[in-house]
Amino acid sequence: MPPTPRPMPSTRKPPPSLATKKQPAQQRATETYERILDVTAQTLADVGIERLSTNLVCERAGLSPPALYRYFPNKYALLSELGRRLMQRQNERVDHWITLEVFSGGVDALEAALEGLILDTYEATVQTMGGVWIMRALRAVPALQQVRLDSHAAVTHEQATLLAKALPGVSAAELVLVSRIVVELIYATVEMIFDEPLDVKAVARTVAGMLSSHLTRIRPTDGRAVGSARATARSR
Repeated sequence: MPPTPRPMPSTRKPPPSLATKKQPAQQRATETYERILDVTAQTLADVGIERLSTNLVCERAGLSPPALYRYFPNKYALLSELGRRLMQRQNERVDHWITLEVFSGGVDALEAALEGLILDTYEATVQTMGGVWIMRALRAVPALQQVRLDSHAAVTHEQATLLAKALPGVSAAELVLVSRIVVELIYATVEMIFDEPLDVKAVARTVAGMLSSHLTRIRPTDGRAVGSARATARSR
């Protein structure tokens, strides 16, 4: 019998490390750490994802490569930390806009809250140095996609928990699915606003109307969800 061919060795490169090597413990180290991230964000805004490099960041920050590599092993670790921080800023807006009181206020209140959330998320991204490029990196760079997905999973869990209180007659599986889709659509809407010359408020209003329409459709028809949401809101 002919010899069994050996499997070809894999040529796929392992994914780059996204973990920081160490966290700064002293004030001077913290200042260096933050300066590296600030310069990275500014450089990303200036040159884009492809041209960003640790050497360019070092040059602009006035640091030697060993000083940067003490904290970040590569440019993907830099982008990962910037992405994590941006997602946190965006996610902080959710709790401000989406509450039990909003669900007890009817479709108009829900639509207004969703519109406000979209606009606020957009503004948080605008106010973040390199924010739009960070968002694009989280979508386009395979090594960074898990940062976005983990953030969306956390928000999905929080919103599904909130919806379970507002809409107790709806199955948990449906609430998780709806929450995940809403999170993704809001994020995609903000990306679209950056990518095309659209009226920001008009886009936010349209998407908010679509989302609130579906959220009200899944509400039980016997009114139990509305009453429960109001009662829970009063007891908070």
